[in-house]
Amino acid sequence: MGSNPKNPGSNAEIEPCLSVVMPVYNERDTIDNVIARVLEQRPTQELVVVDDCSSDGTFDRLKEWPARDPRVRVFRHEENRGKGAALRTAISKATADWIIIQDADLEYDPEEYHLLLGPVKAGRADVVFGTRFGGGPHRVLYYWHSVGNRVLTILSNMFTDLSLTDMEVCYKLFRRDILQGLRLEEDRFGFEPEVTAKVAKLKVRIYEVPISYYGRTYAEGKKIGWKDGFSAIRCILKYSLT
Repeated sequence: MGSNPKNPGSNAEIEPCLSVVMPVYNERDTIDNVIARVLEQRPTQELVVVDDCSSDGTFDRLKEWPARDPRVRVFRHEENRGKGAALRTAISKATADWIIIQDADLEYDPEEYHLLLGPVKAGRADVVFGTRFGGGPHRVLYYWHSVGNRVLTILSNMFTDLSLTDMEVCYKLFRRDILQGLRLEEDRFGFEPEVTAKVAKLKVRIYEVPISYYGRTYAEGKKIGWKDGFSAIRCILKYSLT
């Protein structure tokens, strides 16, 4: 049957199997560090980066990476279209058996890929969500953000009949054929409720595992805002009911 998903070992014990897809917008200060961290993980078969028309010099740094490591593939949008649009481009380019989403801001730790791969390697999951509310270490930040996240997760669960604890989490792992088979539409942060609703309808095996979270403040570059919360509600209703 494979290893116990509660004790999945480490990244060093897992063969390369991941397409890491990374949307990037104005992350000059963290981009080199996060790419290096992703490439250090043995499960990383390739890293597909889509620059969403950064204006701070991020793309100049990205262009150097394919020559340094051929696993890195870099693409660019000529106009800023949003995180969801960048993810659609990255997902369409992925070639490994499994796809995991990685933000470029180091709020999530690539050394925890093995945690999400645990249920996969045990042969028990087709999709794995991380959860920042499962007891892992996390930076203490905005109270109302956490409340909003839980409200959105509950609303999503009501319509999808799932029992997730963190629908808005970045770390989501998918079997590639499942994710590439979805018709994704949202250009901004609506990607999270949209992909959750559409995966739920497929009746595939979904797991959730605790992960760490090292959140940023707005002064440190955090981008999501209260307007995106209202957009998430719209997406939950739209993609659950249609």
